[in-house]
Amino acid sequence: MKEKIDALREQFSRELSGAGTSEAVEKLRVAYLGKKGSVTALLKGLKEVGAEQKKEMGQHINQLKRQVEEKLSEQVEAIRAAEEQRQVEAAEQYDVTLPTGGAVGSYHPITVVQRQLEEIFASMGFTIEDYKEIVTDYQCFEAVNIPKDHPARDMQDTYYLENGQLLKTHTSAAQNAIMKKYGAPLRAVFPGRCFRNEALDASHENTFFQMEGMMIDKNISISNLIYFMKTMLSEVFERDINVRLRPGFFPFVEPGFELDISCTLCGGEGCSTCKGSGWIELCPCGMIHHNVLRAGGIDPEEYTGFAFGLGLTRLVMMKYGVGDIRDLNSGNLKALSQFTHE
Repeated sequence: MKEKIDALREQFSRELSGAGTSEAVEKLRVAYLGKKGSVTALLKGLKEVGAEQKKEMGQHINQLKRQVEEKLSEQVEAIRAAEEQRQVEAAEQYDVTLPTGGAVGSYHPITVVQRQLEEIFASMGFTIEDYKEIVTDYQCFEAVNIPKDHPARDMQDTYYLENGQLLKTHTSAAQNAIMKKYGAPLRAVFPGRCFRNEALDASHENTFFQMEGMMIDKNISISNLIYFMKTMLSEVFERDINVRLRPGFFPFVEPGFELDISCTLCGGEGCSTCKGSGWIELCPCGMIHHNVLRAGGIDPEEYTGFAFGLGLTRLVMMKYGVGDIRDLNSGNLKALSQFTHE
């Protein structure tokens, strides 16, 4: 068996020297270390070796396995370094000082407003967090007090994946993880993209952006929520904005509210975007439910807090006078170029 091991080592060295791409290296890894690989076969063959040689042969095979793993890793790094060098050399063929012909790129309006909001909340002591778009059922629903039979779980509303995970329907899916990360007290905002199987119209899309926010401390009340929301809106619009709070049911807050702003497109007179009401629903909010605090590892007898789910896409519409939410996801440069920011 020792001869087989030595022969396999030499064979691997020859084949590795000819593996010049990542794909070729991967094929070698499978051929030697995969379930049906040559090294794996040697390990399985130990059962046929006499007891007095089994330990020694096992050591030789494991040594070969480590060598194969190390050599494969080194080859991958060498290929990656060579590719980076080729890209550098290719880049040197271009003169980066050449004029662009007047064409200047710009940020998407949602990016512009998101960064503005992050600066506003950072100035008020909030940390800025990021969170994934594919989440578990627990993170999106159960951790925020939405039980199994809640209508929000209807297949017509949520995009489920075959593995049981889902595309997050709201940025509230990050609440539990952030509470466990920081504990209390905390101040955090976390913007992100959300997905729902919506009927598309001027104010609804199946892909949209929100900015979730939480403040948890001792003696937090509704007045704190109203203060931070009005401060944020006045900074974004650079003027006072008419707002109203009306009762709203959301399982993760109690009491819950809908924060509406006067439609800036029609001045409150009524249009297709605000459905003729003169108001735009912007920010579901309220005091964080005791069950949500407990799930996040925070004692609701000691701490209270508020949470809000700011409709970032709708805020952009109000700020820039975009009458149809679908324009923001269309990729239409003509429509978006009016928001150019160098």
